[in-house]
Amino acid sequence: MTRSVGIKDIAHAANVSVGTVSNVINRPDSVSPRTRARVQAEIDRLGYVRSESARQLRAGRSRMMGLLVLDMGNPFFVEIARGAQRAARAAGLGVMVCNSAQDPAEEAEYLSLFAEQRVRGVLLTPADATGRTIAGFRRHNIPFVLVDRVAEGHTECSVSVDDVAGGALAVRHLVEAGHRSIAYVSGPPGLNQVHDRRTGALNALAEAGLPSETLRELPTEHLDVAAGRDAGARLLGLSDRPTAVFCANDLLALGVLQALFAAGVRVPEDMAIVGYDDIEFAAAAAVPLTSVRQPAFTMGTMAAELLLEETEAPEDSGHRHRRVILQPELVVRHSSLGSR
Repeated sequence: MTRSVGIKDIAHAANVSVGTVSNVINRPDSVSPRTRARVQAEIDRLGYVRSESARQLRAGRSRMMGLLVLDMGNPFFVEIARGAQRAARAAGLGVMVCNSAQDPAEEAEYLSLFAEQRVRGVLLTPADATGRTIAGFRRHNIPFVLVDRVAEGHTECSVSVDDVAGGALAVRHLVEAGHRSIAYVSGPPGLNQVHDRRTGALNALAEAGLPSETLRELPTEHLDVAAGRDAGARLLGLSDRPTAVFCANDLLALGVLQALFAAGVRVPEDMAIVGYDDIEFAAAAAVPLTSVRQPAFTMGTMAAELLLEETEAPEDSGHRHRRVILQPELVVRHSSLGSR
């Protein structure tokens, strides 16, 4: 295995001190043009590459921020990552993206990795509803911003969407179309987003003077297409089948749609479907999917900007943590256009 070239090798080849090589790399204006040119020629000839990680350890300041999300297989989180990367790149930083797979244990492991790497800060969509992993991460004194989750206290910033309002938009739309029996394919009950969207759905029923029993919840272990197909099979097995279904995200909705299609159930004539997130695939589905749109790219961008603002603030500035709550939008397509 070939040994990597270090600054001692450059110093020996250029017949200068190690300090001079360091100055050429880090403070070139402090070195005479002739010496600088000689050292740079040896750097180019030997193929020296500066160890950024070593430099960061010495400086105690990384040029990377961490991003930990629930599921990178979900295009919603891909859009969040794109937004975060846009803001980070504008500031000369990179983003280390990790996927907790909705597993609190994996979340804890990745947060430990971020601490070991001394990242500048972390953008986090929590998987652990208890908050224990976040509490453990705080001891590292690394700034973090919650994404797609409202900060409950005043110890960190957050950027989220009003999921209560989003759930209300979805179910209000179905009620106005005449539906009086609605299923909620909800995902893991412990996730705040799932709970808030259910709350909004119940609020919409109450506004319409309908009993809470109008909404029948079908929880799933995951928020993916396979879980949606399973929920669709359970829907088909009900003797008093609902006429509409609201899904906690679009991947679940697409899975439900697949199950209904396979069974010959017409959408929206026999059953209407509304999803959540408005990912790119929603509009491209066999039956274009009505969905509650979240501004995912904007969420990622704003979260990264809040994190950069905090990490750049002087220690004695008393950075003020902010909770940014964006509003969702209902995008109506063919999957819910039938009326009862």
